[in-house]
Amino acid sequence: MAMSGEDRRRGRKGEDNGSLGLSRARSRLLQDLACEEGTPIFVIDHEKIRQNYREFRALLPSVQVYYAVKANSDPGIVRTLFELGCSFDVASLPEFRIVYENIRDMPDKERQDWIWDKIIYANTIKPIETLEILDCYKPLVTFDNAEELKKIRAHAPNAGLVLRLRVPNTGSMVELSSKFGADPGEAVDLIAEAFDRGLVVEGLSFHVGSQCTNFENYFQALQLAANIIDETLTRTGKEIKILDIGGGFPVKYHPRVKSLRTLTRKLDAEIKRLFPPDMQILAEPGRYLVANSCTLVAKIIGKAFRDGKPSYYINDGIYHTFSGQIFDHCNYPVMAFAEGEKQVSAVFGPTCDAFDTITLSALLPDLEIGDLVYAENIGAYSIASSTYFNGFPPAKVVHINR
Repeated sequence: MAMSGEDRRRGRKGEDNGSLGLSRARSRLLQDLACEEGTPIFVIDHEKIRQNYREFRALLPSVQVYYAVKANSDPGIVRTLFELGCSFDVASLPEFRIVYENIRDMPDKERQDWIWDKIIYANTIKPIETLEILDCYKPLVTFDNAEELKKIRAHAPNAGLVLRLRVPNTGSMVELSSKFGADPGEAVDLIAEAFDRGLVVEGLSFHVGSQCTNFENYFQALQLAANIIDETLTRTGKEIKILDIGGGFPVKYHPRVKSLRTLTRKLDAEIKRLFPPDMQILAEPGRYLVANSCTLVAKIIGKAFRDGKPSYYINDGIYHTFSGQIFDHCNYPVMAFAEGEKQVSAVFGPTCDAFDTITLSALLPDLEIGDLVYAENIGAYSIASSTYFNGFPPAKVVHINR
């Protein structure tokens, strides 16, 4: 019997969508939310965020977790992590203010202590105006060059400093070392220069690249950091007491990605081998905490047959939640709630730009205008870079399990 448009959108009653990656209850919930809120919707599951945070803490109990706000700066996510006791990595003044909203009512002394202990400004390049605003909070900030030292000395002399090192990014989905990080050969010179300017270097940091699947990057970076810490003590007599091991912790977007447990077991052993017990270890997971906590639900707004295959146009695209496919080099498979024999299909976004092509190889059943599709594991570096291109607004954010 043919399915009506409404049946197609909501799925046959009692039908199990587990083969699509969703439980029956989850499938029903997402479709009900789409009916209630309209589409596109970006559904954030806060219980999943809490599970991810607790898992990370359990795997690396001696590491202080600083959520990389840039991964997804939704204030609700920041609030959930704040309530769990999480610390925060911010990279702009607006991100700092999102975190600050959670502590603005604290007494001044308590608020200052919280910022000092719980926030690192991890962008090595900071506008003068930002430094001047931050200085009263005595934040922990990163740097990687002599010109930045001059700015910090002039405009934020009360800041604590962390030198970011350039380390191997081989095998990471997004490499960062071409833009950030001091060459290890000049690291001790920069640290000495900072102390000579009356500043205090408290730590070293590195980042092995986003979605790092080559765990050797971490071990090489740890060895480099240990060598620099030893040389700094020999040359300046100053002890480095903080090591920020950055982010890059991989999400299992597909089965080939090795589990975090494999990495953390080796990481823990290397940290214990190379550094004294009183070294403060920080990490900046972003993707790991939020990627699998969010699902996009969109609607088919057009249908055509092009280049020998069905082509569907949906009301979200590359300029919106799927922007991560460009900026983050990540693929989000488009899937349908409706069942049926699957065929290779194209999926396009709603704008009038041909660049707004989500995929030319989705496996989808025959769908109609008004049907719903979804994409999972889309919580990191996706809606964070949505635009209003062509006048189409970003997806509506919907929170569950708050």
